[in-house]
Amino acid sequence: MTTTLITGANKGLGFETARRLIAAGHTVYVGSRDPERGRRAAERLGARMVVIDVTDDVSVDAAARTIEADGGLDVLVNNAGIEGNAVGAAEATADMLRPLFDTNVFGVVRVTHAFLPLLRRSAAPVVVNVSSGLASKTLVSTVGTPTYAYPGVAYPASKAALNMVTVQYAKALPEMRINAVEPGYTATDLNKHSGTQTVEEGAEIIVRMAQVGPDGPTGGYFDVEGPLPW
Repeated sequence: MTTTLITGANKGLGFETARRLIAAGHTVYVGSRDPERGRRAAERLGARMVVIDVTDDVSVDAAARTIEADGGLDVLVNNAGIEGNAVGAAEATADMLRPLFDTNVFGVVRVTHAFLPLLRRSAAPVVVNVSSGLASKTLVSTVGTPTYAYPGVAYPASKAALNMVTVQYAKALPEMRINAVEPGYTATDLNKHSGTQTVEEGAEIIVRMAQVGPDGPTGGYFDVEGPLPW
C-alpha cells in the first residue's frame, strides 16, 4: 500500500489529487492548516487527516512524527501555496515577496527536510512539487502568451526558485523520483476561480507524477503534455 501526504489538500487541486490517488489505491493524508477543514475534507474523501502549517517548524515536525507513528510515507506532494497580489517590478518590495517565498519555497524545503527520513525508508519514494508555468523564463518571456501578460514578481519568482530546489534535491537524492509540475491555469481559490481549467484537468499531471515508478523521470518540470522549458 502506497502512503501519500498532500499538503494544502482540504480544497482545490490538493483535494482532487487526494480523491484520484485514493481511487488508485493510495492511503492519503490530507494535510491542512485548519483542523476542522482538514477533518471535513478527509471525511468526504475517506482519507486520513494531519494538521500541517508549512510555514511552521513545530507544526511540520509534529506532522512528521504522526505519520511516522502510523507507518511511514512513500509519496510527498508539496501542493500548499499562495499567490498574493500581482504587484509588478516597479512597485514590488522585499516585504511583498517574503510571504510567498516562506510558503512556496521555504515551506517546501521545511516539509521535504522533515519527511526525508521517512521517504528514505520507502521502496519507491516520490516527491511532487506543484509549480507553475510562470516559473519558466522561456514561457514568461514569450510575447503574446498568458504567462508573458502576468505582471507580478513574487509568485513567478517563488515558483522559479521552487524549480531549482526540485533539481537540486533530485541530484542529491537519485534514489527518489523528485519532479516539479505545472497544473495549468486552474480555477481555484488561489486565483479567485478565474482559471480556465477544472480541478480535474489541473490535477492530472500531479496525479501522474505522484505515481511514477523507480525508472521514471526525476529532476524534471512537466505539464500534462510533457517536459516544459525552463
